[in-house]
Amino acid sequence: MKFVDSASIRVEAGKGGAGCLGFRREKYIPDGGPDGGDGGDGGHVYFQGQESLNTLSEFRFNRLFRAKNGQPGSGQNKRGKSAEHLTVEIPLGTKVYDLETDELIGEMIEHEQVMLVAKGGFHGLGNTRFKSSINRAPRKTTPGSLGEVREIGLEMSVMADIGLLGMPNAGKSSLIRQISSARPKVADYPFTTLHPSLGVVSHYDEHIVMADIPGLIEDASEGVGLGFEFLKHLSRAKALLHVVDIFPADGSDPAKNFLTIEKELRKYDSELADKPRMLAINKMDLLPEEERTETANELLKAINYQGDFYNISALNGLGCKDLVGGLFNLVKGNNE
Repeated sequence: MKFVDSASIRVEAGKGGAGCLGFRREKYIPDGGPDGGDGGDGGHVYFQGQESLNTLSEFRFNRLFRAKNGQPGSGQNKRGKSAEHLTVEIPLGTKVYDLETDELIGEMIEHEQVMLVAKGGFHGLGNTRFKSSINRAPRKTTPGSLGEVREIGLEMSVMADIGLLGMPNAGKSSLIRQISSARPKVADYPFTTLHPSLGVVSHYDEHIVMADIPGLIEDASEGVGLGFEFLKHLSRAKALLHVVDIFPADGSDPAKNFLTIEKELRKYDSELADKPRMLAINKMDLLPEEERTETANELLKAINYQGDFYNISALNGLGCKDLVGGLFNLVKGNNE
């Protein structure tokens, strides 16, 4: 399954209900006047932010969103019922475009934020509206106006405090399972993660959001593998955690793997490459405790890394508590 981070949909607001042409017909009132009521307004189409959503995949199959029309007016000056508005939930971090004008309508940032994307038609007027001293029996009415119809483009970037970096099968999915409530798919083959998965990491009374981004490979910035469509999700993260597998299943060099990812970040976006980050050296449980420091130092020297790092095991939780504390400090320091 391919992650869908963009979609094109059509939204149609409801048409306003027509005004009624009517006259009073009551016994003993031979000169009954007009009593045609107005129609109801057409329904608007709104987008609403929903923090529990993290993909646009449902919009691959459902591309038309149509609000209902207002009801026509009726006699006895009865106004037609206005249509209910249609609300479509979209993930946070989604930019909304008018595809015909390339206009950015807005960006969904907050949970339950509401955005009007198509305005419903105005109600039609009944003939009562046109009564005057010189026209006591008007036969004029107006139809309801059409609702707005727009071709909408949606483009989503995952909103997260921490974005996970690493080669395919480096242990990112296992790590996010270990330190959050997220349950991404985990298996012993590359590209297990095919779409970003968000997890909430708790530390005392505070919470941060971590995004498990699909593993990158060489030339990902040029579209190779899962490509740059996922790199842009990292641009929204406040900080990055680079996960390095110290014992890659394919026998590759951990230092080379680290430098490959860093190179792709720099090629894609220099600002992204300069984001605050930390390093997690995974699978250190496979080494005797007395060898872990030396092995870590060898890696740090090979990649010329000067920042904070943690020896961890995403499988059994080794070092993960300290890592979580470090992540919170990193995000807090980036917010100040």
